[in-house]
Amino acid sequence: MVGIFGVGGIGKTTIAKAIYNIISSKFEGSCFLGNIRETSKSEYGLVQLQETLLSDILGASSVCNIGHVDRGINVIKNKLCHKRVLLILDDVDDWEQLKALAGNRDWFGSGSRIIITTRDKNQLSNYEVDATYKVEELNHYEALELFSLCAFKRKKPLDNYVELTQRIIRYAGGLPLALEVLGLDLRGRSIHEWESALEEYKIIPHGKIQKILRMSYDGLRESERKIFLDIACFFKGDNVDYVVKILDSCGLSPNIGIKKLMDKSLITIDDCNKFEMHDLLQDIGREIVREESPKEPGGRSRLWYHEDIRHVLEENTGTDQIEGILIDLPKEDFICLSSEAFMKMKNLRYFINRNARFSESPNYLSNELRVLNWVKYPSQSLPYNFHGRKLVDLRISDSLLKELGVGFQNFQNLARMDFSCCEFLTKIPDLSRIPNLEWLDVADCTKLTSLPTKLRFRYLKCLRVDGCLSLQNFPEIEFERECLRNLSLANTDIKEFPLSIGHLSGIEVLNLRGCKNLLHLPTGILRFQRLKGLRLGGCSKVVFISNILKDDCCSIDLPALEWLDLEIVTCQTLIS
Repeated sequence: MVGIFGVGGIGKTTIAKAIYNIISSKFEGSCFLGNIRETSKSEYGLVQLQETLLSDILGASSVCNIGHVDRGINVIKNKLCHKRVLLILDDVDDWEQLKALAGNRDWFGSGSRIIITTRDKNQLSNYEVDATYKVEELNHYEALELFSLCAFKRKKPLDNYVELTQRIIRYAGGLPLALEVLGLDLRGRSIHEWESALEEYKIIPHGKIQKILRMSYDGLRESERKIFLDIACFFKGDNVDYVVKILDSCGLSPNIGIKKLMDKSLITIDDCNKFEMHDLLQDIGREIVREESPKEPGGRSRLWYHEDIRHVLEENTGTDQIEGILIDLPKEDFICLSSEAFMKMKNLRYFINRNARFSESPNYLSNELRVLNWVKYPSQSLPYNFHGRKLVDLRISDSLLKELGVGFQNFQNLARMDFSCCEFLTKIPDLSRIPNLEWLDVADCTKLTSLPTKLRFRYLKCLRVDGCLSLQNFPEIEFERECLRNLSLANTDIKEFPLSIGHLSGIEVLNLRGCKNLLHLPTGILRFQRLKGLRLGGCSKVVFISNILKDDCCSIDLPALEWLDLEIVTCQTLIS
């Protein structure tokens, strides 16, 4: 038993047919059962498939009317258990199909071979096949040849179509189905027609491609569909752990959902632990969303196309259907925002602004928000009626933000906060009611004079305070675990650290560069077992005092150190 799996249109059936044509004559009987997914949907579909299997292997005259799946199972076992057969089960998507057609190895004689093609790798794992083969995308040269054969009836493109051909191949991304469909669709057409078609494909995928790729989506559960669409519209290329945290806060059970999407080859995770997705699958996901309300974008669940977003925000046509907005303009531009623009978006879960500037600030934000990433936020405070209890990621960098307010303490589910470059922000309120915080960034808040008196954290991994020119004192830090990995206080006016700094033994990167008023380092820093990088460049007043360094209990022990910046540091004693 061998399984062939991969995304729709990748060539699983083509490979299975090629194998069948080459080796079927070497068996006592053979059968290629195609399109099992669709056939089994009808009332007697599985029975029909069982009858086809028996008829192909034994001959039509030897097969009686089966009538019921269980009877068909017994007939297959009894009549084929001594025959050496080749059986191809093409496009399987459910265990019941395998159970009805090839439920056990002893159904067939010694030397038989069963080949299963599926989009769902999990089906093969459950069936305990002997080997699996994942069909990979075509490389550039293979894609070029296949497309050229379809479009030009030759292995290379015509000279004046070379550049357009390269663009088509990039768009198809090595998917054989797309290369064939587009090649045949464009055959014999002019350059202008090619250019027009390519622009149309980017907005609405070709119908034949869409039909094949959408089958995998249609077989998903509701929560899995939401995860797929969220990744397609917002989170492709993002860190997996970060996205899982966001999706989990939405009640979407991401750990099992993501695994199922991967089993169906709808998404992958790269070596950097980031989500990847074939461009055409991303286009299909976005087309599914567009179809929710083709004419009025305000009626769709997710918005990412800049013209649609501009229309919704400037014309105030948003509705409670909108769950997410991602603004990524072709270039930084201005949006004339109505202060009432978000009033009807009661179910907004994500708002991500990458490069738009706004004329006004909103007087309402949905309390369903999990991600609020608004670069250049146009107000000194968040709306008074926004309680933010479901927020996981809050980033309002390079903004006019001046105060966080008492209500900020209700943002108890926050894992990430970024207020970097908020030049009017003067203080950070008590963070003790935000226990799950993992990332705090207030870098380059030049008017920030103080942090909370005590910082108590359970999960904080990164703390960035660099560039806070008005910050002179650093508070006591309390951690339940050795979780802090990155601490950056570069270019601040801090003169000394509390002794608690010396107990943060999990730190991997400590950046104190440019702290010109810093006098001493807590000696515990010299024994941080995980410290990979230490930057002290420009700390002109820091002195390593020789009698401290001679004390055995304060000896230097930095086994993980990879780089050390001591530029302009006064060293009274140099220890090798």
